[in-house]
Amino acid sequence: MPIRLAIRLRRTIESRDNPLQKPLQYLKGVGPKRAELLGRLGLFTPQGLLYFLPRDYQDRSQITPIKDVKFGSTATVKGTVLDVGLKPTRGRRTLLEVLVDDRTGTIAATWFNQPFLAEKFRKGQEVLLHGKIGSYKYLQIVNPEFEFIDEGRGDSSKADGRPYASGIVPIYPLTEGIGQGYLRGLAMRALEECVPYLEEIIPPSLQRLRRLMPLQEAVKEVHFPASMESMRRARKRLVYEELFLFQMAVALRRNRVRQEKGYAFSIGPNVDVHVRRLFPFRLTGAQERAIGDIRRDMESPRPMNRLLQGDVGSGKTAVALYAMLAAVANGFQSALMAPTEILAEQHYRTLERYLAHARVRVALFVGGSPGRKENLEALAKGEIDIAVGTHALVSRDVHFKKLGLVVVDEQHKFGVLQRVGLRLKGQRPDVLVMTATPIPRSLSLTLFGDLDVSIIDEMPPGRPPVKTLWVSRERLQEAHEFLRCRLREGRQVFVVYPIIEESERLDLRSAKEGARLFQKYFPEFRVEPLHGRLSSAEKERIMRDFRERRIHILVSTVVIEVGIDVPNATVMVIEHAERFGLAQLHQLRGRIGRGAEQSNCLLFAEPASLEAKKRLEVFTRTNDGFIIAEEDLKLRGPGELFGTRQHGLPDLKVADLVRDLPLLVQAREDAFRLVETDATLKKFPTLKGRLQGSSLGGLGRQGLASVG
Repeated sequence: MPIRLAIRLRRTIESRDNPLQKPLQYLKGVGPKRAELLGRLGLFTPQGLLYFLPRDYQDRSQITPIKDVKFGSTATVKGTVLDVGLKPTRGRRTLLEVLVDDRTGTIAATWFNQPFLAEKFRKGQEVLLHGKIGSYKYLQIVNPEFEFIDEGRGDSSKADGRPYASGIVPIYPLTEGIGQGYLRGLAMRALEECVPYLEEIIPPSLQRLRRLMPLQEAVKEVHFPASMESMRRARKRLVYEELFLFQMAVALRRNRVRQEKGYAFSIGPNVDVHVRRLFPFRLTGAQERAIGDIRRDMESPRPMNRLLQGDVGSGKTAVALYAMLAAVANGFQSALMAPTEILAEQHYRTLERYLAHARVRVALFVGGSPGRKENLEALAKGEIDIAVGTHALVSRDVHFKKLGLVVVDEQHKFGVLQRVGLRLKGQRPDVLVMTATPIPRSLSLTLFGDLDVSIIDEMPPGRPPVKTLWVSRERLQEAHEFLRCRLREGRQVFVVYPIIEESERLDLRSAKEGARLFQKYFPEFRVEPLHGRLSSAEKERIMRDFRERRIHILVSTVVIEVGIDVPNATVMVIEHAERFGLAQLHQLRGRIGRGAEQSNCLLFAEPASLEAKKRLEVFTRTNDGFIIAEEDLKLRGPGELFGTRQHGLPDLKVADLVRDLPLLVQAREDAFRLVETDATLKKFPTLKGRLQGSSLGGLGRQGLASVG
């Protein structure tokens, strides 16, 4: 029997025998119809239900005397049932009234059209009620949740099937057809029947080190906590476990890569001097530190796996070129892959400029680039040293003779398969991943947790920071006069719109309409539109004319987000700026401020939402991409910043990457330390089994190959 089939069969048998993994419809009180509704919440097994955490809690432990309840408030009261009455109302409906007295006053608990509840109440019972206080002819508590008080023990009884009016009560996310009471009862049933089958995976030493609550206790307390402090401790335990599992997979994948044998490059003083002579400027301290990291990686026999992170215009390309030339000096080829043709062509021109007096052969590979057949043959023979291109580099007809270094720029714009595909063009080449999109630390530890990280946090000298201004409609004429002054001084202007053409669904101006308007406003200057629907040749012509100052105002969509470097363009106008995310605004602003002249970014915006206003306020306050990235993460969340499935973000059920960064750092430290001491997890079979049964955001198969 094939191994994969045997593993699948074993897991199927295990899931049948394990109450945690049985279909949820077989849990008492569910059935096929309700199971379908619960599936909308992502609930398919009792285990999924146990890890389906409340979104909030209500503390109903404080009981209010009936005489002190306030109209319109929500309160918990306790008293004795005086009377139970069922009355008809209009439209054949019914009104159930249960009078409750606590010696300070009397209140009527009322339910519309639920006559079956009358059978649950009898005179003389003690009852807890929780709900909104209303008033008709007398004081009411409307449609309350309720519990009966056990006279023998003096505590609340939940056996009536309508949980849970007292104590700290969980509030779950809901879907149509599923109510809070039902979900609470279902959670309690899953706790009673399935919690004993939960297995500890966190080693006892780590539980003691991090002061973690035992798993079974944590799962119970996170649903029905004895106190808010107990709930926080329970949540900490579950968050840590989720992050620890993910970081274990990251650590295992990193360990597997480090076991591979790559190329040990020789980068001595002679190579270093020859490379530096090609740079017409002095490197910053941050660039020097990054180069030092890369040199150590390349001189090691282990394949380099490094992320180079730096703000727009910080000089990442020069650092990457140093690495590529070091590989070339050792007789290897390098590949630089960019997400768009514009950015690939920009890199190609930059390399040609740096290498004008060097004997290094560079070729461009983009869709439909001239001389492609000849370039492919030269690349396969080793006659091309550096190949620059888009995902076209991953094509089947692209072959390298001796690929030693892969550089991937703006890597988050590529799918995993494209990045891996380029790496497979060689025999375990070194990999350098670059991004000008600053990434918050929490996302860096998850998205790039298996990479070594170098950060360029210093800008080249002589570049004044861009001044950013939010322009209201009242100041539009003033803004146009400012643009006219800059244009008359010989400067150029970018204007960015969120859409190419007008849309009936969106009340937004388009780039095409904007080009017509700006030509009308500035008839003495040449205005041209640039967008993704133009042919490659047309885009290249427009960009060439803009670089050579024949075009004064370039009206574009976000196609200019990366890859355009025109130092003479010192003004950026962003129309409908409220429609862009912070990271995208930062990338757009990065197209200016690339020379010694003062640059200005004007935001034309009329934000309707509070979040959009906050984005613009943050953006006008700072040029620091890392601060902007952190604020963007807080406002939008990780799933909006990067597509979860495309880019390897874990599908977290419990943890919050913004709120739980300290726990993420702890979990990472613990996971990496454990893998260093026991890379096969021989001492931790339960943890090993849990990891092998989980995809963990795509890391499972890659990270666990070394576990066996």
